[in-house]
Amino acid sequence: MITKLDALFAALKNRPTRRLIVASANDSHSIDAVAQAVKMGIVEATLVGDTERIQEVCKKEHIDVSRFTIVHEPDELGAARKAVALINEGKGDLLMKGLVSTDKYMKAILDKENGLMTPGAILSHVTVMESPRYHKLLICGDVAIIPAPELKEKLAITRYLIATAHALGNSMPKVAVLAATEQVMPKMPACVDAALLSKMADRGQIKGALVEGPLALDVAIDKESADIKNIKNEVAGDADCLVFPNIESGNVFYKANTKLAGGEQGAIVAGARVPAILSSRGDSVQTKLYSIALAAISAR
Repeated sequence: MITKLDALFAALKNRPTRRLIVASANDSHSIDAVAQAVKMGIVEATLVGDTERIQEVCKKEHIDVSRFTIVHEPDELGAARKAVALINEGKGDLLMKGLVSTDKYMKAILDKENGLMTPGAILSHVTVMESPRYHKLLICGDVAIIPAPELKEKLAITRYLIATAHALGNSMPKVAVLAATEQVMPKMPACVDAALLSKMADRGQIKGALVEGPLALDVAIDKESADIKNIKNEVAGDADCLVFPNIESGNVFYKANTKLAGGEQGAIVAGARVPAILSSRGDSVQTKLYSIALAAISAR
């Protein structure tokens, strides 16, 4: 089982090399991360963007531009659409966001005629976090796409987290469905949804994981807190996956882990026909590299 982000690279050594398509690959962080992934043998890469700009970045960063296939498309939205088209043509296994705004990137993915969506699918952001204060990786959702998930969307989020845990070698992940309290409070929708998801897992409607909720964050990740509150189940204090009640709680946790606790992460969007990397334009090279590795290990 993979317990550190660095271990992703070793786990991918004997896996097939994936074909990565980068939308608007005009920035040094994206190109550097992709170049490292190519050098490691994780991916072969096609960069869709401004050819002149890509060549300038490669020259400045001492990156061999011949490592990449380059498709010239200087317009942001045009590059996103072209990258998606290459996936649909069978020329790529993974999609990555470069120097393109999230709304344009998502617009290309969600396009009803030419996008990457299967009818009825739900897109969700999956983050794998490594925190200095936790003993293993935490797989979290949703921190970036679904603002106020209802039960159907939380069910999809839960299943995406479980699938990611399985891809990381954890055959029976422990999923904590979070709320402000461990008690089932009927007037708190997060508590009710968490209880329903937990019962669905008990009855086999959610497979391949142990699911408990509602759980407060301290009980989910801290054994001492669980013991003090007399919460006794297999998930309490040892969660692998965290299902957040809304985007605000997930996003604050995500940023606090990186900005205050010095944590690191990789992230993908699940629910499209291929894993889609949705790192921020300001993310570090290392974060983008982890995200490429996470997408590669998650690809079918």
